[in-house]
Amino acid sequence: MVTRGRPRSFDRDAALEKAMHVFWRYGYEPASIAALTDAMGIRPASLYAAFGDKRRLFSEAVARYQATHGAFIGAALAEEPTARGAVERMLREIAVNYTDPSHPPGCLIISGAVNHGPDAADVEDELREIRNQSRAAVAERLRDAVANRELPEDADADALAEFLAAVTRGMSRSAQDGATADELRAVADLAMRAWPQP
Repeated sequence: MVTRGRPRSFDRDAALEKAMHVFWRYGYEPASIAALTDAMGIRPASLYAAFGDKRRLFSEAVARYQATHGAFIGAALAEEPTARGAVERMLREIAVNYTDPSHPPGCLIISGAVNHGPDAADVEDELREIRNQSRAAVAERLRDAVANRELPEDADADALAEFLAAVTRGMSRSAQDGATADELRAVADLAMRAWPQP
């Protein structure tokens, strides 16, 4: 006779989505187990049984964010026929996404570990690596644009990618400070004025 464990009494995906929102709103360290379990509608024992611990829950929440709310940046880079179109779409979608009232403002990958103690340094390392990968993907698309003569041959793809990363970080902070989508679209328009002319 095979004995099976009792099935979980909660929807794991729904609970993970709620945990993601808590981390997104407060950051990794300020998000207490009590706040997480309250939002998820489960007991601490269920959190540990389903996700292991808070650290692993955070990594799962980050992966979920990348696959859902944060997926638009990769889509813009992959789908637009020109680098300029990809960057403009990315910035305009940031303006809308970062101010969407259906979820916390800004970007989880940018703000999830802004302030942390020594015990959470690996959390910042994880998020920094994701940001670095995103910046590298933008730089690669820009290098292709230089090779294809969409951008001038002397355009500095790495510097432009760093500039766009800085704009993105600023837009996230502004959204958290209450900026509207229209205000961030104006920032996007100004940023596009820095686009190197062929």
